Amino acid sequence: MRDSAAVIDTNPDVKTLRRFLPYLWPADSQGLRRRVVASLLLVAAGKSVGYVMPYSLKGAIDRMSEGSHGAVALAVALVAAYAVARFAGVLFDNIRNAIFERVGQTAARHLSQDVFVHIHRLSLRYHLERRTGALTRIVERGTKSIDTMLYFILFNIFPTIVELIVTTTIFWLSFGWGLASATIVMATIYIVFTQKVTSWRNALRREMVETDNRATARAVDALLNYETVKYFNAEAHEAQGYGAAMNKWTEAAIKNQNSLSWLNIGQSLITNALMGGALAYCVWGWSRGRFSVGDVFLIQTLLAQLFRPLDMLGMVYREIKQGLIDMEAMFKLIDTQAEIADAPGAQPLHVTGGHVAFDHVDFAYESRRQILHDVSFDIPPGHKVAVVGHSGAGKSTLSRILYRFYDIERGSVTIDGQDLRSVTQDSLRRAIGIVPQDTVLFNDTIGYNIGYGRPDATQAQIEAAAREAAIHDFIMGLPDGYKSTVGERGLKLSGGEKQRVAIARTILKDPAILILDEATSALDSGTEAEIQDSLRAVSRSRTTLVIAHRLSTIVDSDQILVMAEGRIAERGTHGALLAQNGIYAEMWALQQAEDEDAGQLQAAE
Repeated sequence: MRDSAAVIDTNPDVKTLRRFLPYLWPADSQGLRRRVVASLLLVAAGKSVGYVMPYSLKGAIDRMSEGSHGAVALAVALVAAYAVARFAGVLFDNIRNAIFERVGQTAARHLSQDVFVHIHRLSLRYHLERRTGALTRIVERGTKSIDTMLYFILFNIFPTIVELIVTTTIFWLSFGWGLASATIVMATIYIVFTQKVTSWRNALRREMVETDNRATARAVDALLNYETVKYFNAEAHEAQGYGAAMNKWTEAAIKNQNSLSWLNIGQSLITNALMGGALAYCVWGWSRGRFSVGDVFLIQTLLAQLFRPLDMLGMVYREIKQGLIDMEAMFKLIDTQAEIADAPGAQPLHVTGGHVAFDHVDFAYESRRQILHDVSFDIPPGHKVAVVGHSGAGKSTLSRILYRFYDIERGSVTIDGQDLRSVTQDSLRRAIGIVPQDTVLFNDTIGYNIGYGRPDATQAQIEAAAREAAIHDFIMGLPDGYKSTVGERGLKLSGGEKQRVAIARTILKDPAILILDEATSALDSGTEAEIQDSLRAVSRSRTTLVIAHRLSTIVDSDQILVMAEGRIAERGTHGALLAQNGIYAEMWALQQAEDEDAGQLQAAE
C-alpha cells in the first residue's frame, strides 16, 4: 500500500491537483466555501429531477398504449411533470453556475496574483534569460485553466460517476443484471478508450503548446524591437522566422485536431453500440411480455441522459489533462527559486547617513567570466563618488550590486555598516534612487511615469519634480499635458525626454542614496547643462554614486574611480588624476579633442 501511495503522490497530475484544490476550498473565506456547498446541493437537485423525466414519460406512454381514454388526464399530468422536470434541471444548473461563478473567478484572481507577485521576486538574471512572450503565455494559459478545472471537476466528473452508479442500479432492479453489466462494461471501455487516446493526444498538445510559445515569443520579441527591425530592413527576415514558427504550430494543430476527430468517432461507436444493444434487448423483452412500451422510452432516455455527461466526460478529460499541462508549467514557474532572497530574520535597512562601502568585492555573472576583482571604496554620507572607465570595465555592475539585483561572491557591501545581505530588499531599494542609462517607461501617461517614483504623490509634487528635471515646460506644451501617453516603452519620447522623465521620477522618490548611471548621456549640451544644475542640487545632501561616460559631468566629484578590466586602476579628484597622467588623463584628453572637433564642425555648418 505504501508503494502505491508513493506512486500516486509522485504522479505529476496528482501533485498539480493537490496544489490546485486549495483555491477551490479557500481556508480564509467561509463565504466561498458556502457557495461551493450550495453549488453541490444544486447539482444533486438537478440530477434528482433528471430521473423524474424518464419515469414521467414512461408512465404517460404506458397509459396511452393501454388505449384507455379515461387515463388521458393522468397521461397529461405525467407529460406536464416531464416538462416541469426538464425546466427544473435547467433552472438548477443555471442557478448553480451563478452561485459558483464567484468561486471560480476568485480562485483565478488569487492564482494570477500569486504568480504575478512571484515573477517580480525572481532575479534580474532570470528575466534577462526568459522571453517575455513565452512567460506571458504560460501565465495566461495557466490562469485561464483554473476556472475550467474547478467547473469540470465539481460539475462533471463526480456527478457523472454518481449518475453511472444510479443508472446501472435502476437497470439491475428493473431489467436484470444483463443490461446493468453491459452498461458497466461499455462505460468502462468508453473511459479506458478516452483515457488512452487522450494520453496520446496530450503529447500532440504539448508539441502544439511549445510551438505556440516559440511563435508568440518570436512575435513579441520582434514587436518590442520594432525600431531595430526597421533600422536593418529586417521585416522580411522577421516575417520568415515568424512564418516558420507558425508553420510548425499549424502542423501540430492539424495533428491535434485530427486526433480529436478519431477520438469522437471511437466514443460515438461505443455509446451507440450500447444504445442499440439495450433497445434491442428491451424490444425483445417487450415481445415476451416482460417489458412495457414505456420501458423502451425509459431505457432510451436514461441512456441518453448518461451519454450526455459521458460524451462530455471525453471533452472534460481532455480539458482537465490540457489544463493540468498548462497549470503544471505555471506551478513550475511559481516553484522557481528566487536567486536573491531575504535572509532569515532580515531587518529593515536603517539609514542614518547613507555611508556606502564596498569592501574587497569579487563578482561574476557566470563562473567563466569574472567581472569585478577586489573592488574597495567608500562613499561617505553626502559625498559624490564618480566611476569612469571604458565599456565593459564593470561600472554599471556596481549599481546592480548596490540594488542587490545580484549577490557578490566575496567581500561585502554595506550601508551605514549594515551588510546588504542582512537587510530586507524592500527597505534597501526604498532607500536608493536611480537614473538609469537606458530608461524604459510604462505605456501610460507621462504624469503616471513621473509619479511612479512615489505613488502617493500629489499633482503639485509631480509638477515640482518635473520642473527640477527641466521637463515641465515640454510637458505643458503637449496637447494633453501630463495626461499625454508615452507609448510602448516610452517610444513616443526622444531619448533625452525619457531621461528627463527618469530624473524627475527619482527626484520625486527623494531617496537617501542616489545612483546616476549615465544620467545625461542622451541629452544635448544645452539641456545637459540645465539638468546638471538640478542633479547637483539633488545630490548635494545625498550620498551619490555617478557612473559616467562624459568626464566633464563629474569634475566636481569628491572622488573619481577609474575602472579597467573590473579593477580600480586609479582614484582621486579630477585635478589629482590629471596630474597622474594615467588612464584618466588620457580619457580626458581624448574627450576634449572630440569636443573641439564637434565644435569646429558646428561652426563650419
